[in-house]
Amino acid sequence: MASALQNSLKRTTASLLVTQSRLVSATAATTTRALSTTAPTRQATTSTSPPFASSDNHNSTSSTDSSSSTDSAPVPPLKLSKEQRELLEEMIRVDQAGELGANWIYRGQYAVLGSDKKVGPLLQHMWDQEKHHLKVFDGIVSQYRVRPTALRPIWEMAGFALGAGTALLGKEAAMACTEAVETVIGGHYNDQLRELLKIDHPDIAELRKVVKQFRDDELEHLETALEHDAQKAPQHELLSNAIKQGCKAAIWISSKV
Repeated sequence: MASALQNSLKRTTASLLVTQSRLVSATAATTTRALSTTAPTRQATTSTSPPFASSDNHNSTSSTDSSSSTDSAPVPPLKLSKEQRELLEEMIRVDQAGELGANWIYRGQYAVLGSDKKVGPLLQHMWDQEKHHLKVFDGIVSQYRVRPTALRPIWEMAGFALGAGTALLGKEAAMACTEAVETVIGGHYNDQLRELLKIDHPDIAELRKVVKQFRDDELEHLETALEHDAQKAPQHELLSNAIKQGCKAAIWISSKV
C-alpha cells in the first residue's frame, strides 16, 4: 500500500510539472487583468509604502507623508534591486500557496478522523492555525500586489487527497504526513528568514515577524505529530520521503506559476 501511495505521489508530481508549462503562457495575460481589478487603492496618507513599490512612487507621496505627522520621521525611499523584489514576490506567492495546501491537507484529514476523540481535536487545532496563516498571507498578497499562484485549484485538490488518503491509512500515517509536510515547511521558512535578514526596511521587518511566527507554529505541529506516533506509521520512511519530495516540488512550481 505504501509503495502504491509513493507511486501515486510521484505520478502527481510529474503531472504537475507538465501542467506548469501549459499554464505559464495562459496565466501571464490573466495575471495583469486580475491585479488591476483586485489590487487595493493606495492611500496617499499612508506612512509606509509596499516593499515592492518603486522609489518614484514612494517619493511622490513623501511630502504628504511628512506633513501628516510631525512626530514621526518619514520612511526613507525603498531601495530594492530588481532581484530582491522578484525574490520577495516569489516568497509571498509560495507562502500563500503553502498555507493553502496545508489548509486542505488538514481539511482532508479532519474529514476522515475528525470524529476521533483523541486525534480530532489535535487536527482541529492545527487546522485553525493554518486558516489564520492563510488569511494573513491572503492579505499580504493583496496589500503588496503579488501575483498569486495560478495553480490554486490543483493545490486544493492535491492537499485534500493527501490529507484524506493518509488519514485512511490510519492515525499514525496522518501524523506521518504532518511530520513530513511541516519538516519541509519549517525548513523553507528558515531559509526565507535568512534571506529576509539581508534586507533592511520597516516593511520587510514586519514580514520577518510573520514568517518567524508561522515557522514556530509549523514546528509546533511537527512536534505534535512526533508525540502522536508519526514514526510508527507503516512504511514510515517511504511515506515520509514521498511526501517531502512532493512538497518540495510544489514549492518550486508555485514560485514560478
